Amino acid sequence: MKNKPAVLLSVVAVVGVIVIFILANELKESKVKQQKIAEGNIGSVLEDIDIAYNPPSMDDVPDGPEGDAIKRGYVLMMDTSNELRKKAGTHDGDEVMSQLACTSCHAGAGLDKNVSSLVGVTTKYPAYRPRNNKIATIEDRINGCMVRSMNYVEFEKDDADLSAMVAYLSYISEGIPQGAELPWLGKNEVDEVPTPNVDKGNSIFQQSCIACHATDGAGTGPTTGPALWGEGSFNDGAGMGRMSKMTGFVQKNMPLTDPGSLTLQEAADVSAFILSQERPEFENSDEDWPNGNGPADIMNKDKQQQVKEGSIDWEKVLGHQ
Repeated sequence: MKNKPAVLLSVVAVVGVIVIFILANELKESKVKQQKIAEGNIGSVLEDIDIAYNPPSMDDVPDGPEGDAIKRGYVLMMDTSNELRKKAGTHDGDEVMSQLACTSCHAGAGLDKNVSSLVGVTTKYPAYRPRNNKIATIEDRINGCMVRSMNYVEFEKDDADLSAMVAYLSYISEGIPQGAELPWLGKNEVDEVPTPNVDKGNSIFQQSCIACHATDGAGTGPTTGPALWGEGSFNDGAGMGRMSKMTGFVQKNMPLTDPGSLTLQEAADVSAFILSQERPEFENSDEDWPNGNGPADIMNKDKQQQVKEGSIDWEKVLGHQ
């Protein structure tokens, strides 16, 4: 019992050392961050911050014009092609447009963390886009998807629906600082795609994909099974028209009933089969990558024909040589 005060003093001393160490570390980190900010290197500071994935609920959308715009943007994301057909007063087949929706790739209107999330995407723009060799705004990015992935036309700059989509994307990005590192964005691309076997890909498609996407690839609906080829699908200027992006998306997210169950090889096989089928051509593809060094894995009409003829050089397409 006589040693109790001494023991207590020892414990206090140890705790004191730990506290001092923690405070010193925090002070050191703070000074480092302050120095980075003083040097204009705010980006590296933001990269060190862990951003929680906590998008606001649609149940909390504010009242008034702003809330109406956010809700309209959400509806457009969920059922894009059908909503735009309604707006234009047309029906299926009356207008060349895909049978897709933004949510066909960005699940849950971009709220699903694991399937091409869009939470925080507005904090990444304006940004340089090498495909166009220009600084793009979030409006430019949306219109890029409209003319490529949706195989449609651009929104006019003053279109209320374009503003609505920006309002929605800004809403689900609330609280995220500009330039922050967001680990859930853009994670569906594969750096090394294995050499595919199109025939095996056909077999995998018939076994695992037709329930949602139909035997002819025409799909069962934008939210249940989007069209993967044919007039209702994305054109060959879309990001999904590249082997690296399609393979990554399929491997991580498909089939819907058992995502991630396909090996990388199987995902490459089925992606090669899908992308070798006919689809709309992007009219302005000759204007892409004006500085050169465009990706070789874009499955355009020439490569689709090469697959049919058995002459395609997959090693060259995939950058293996």
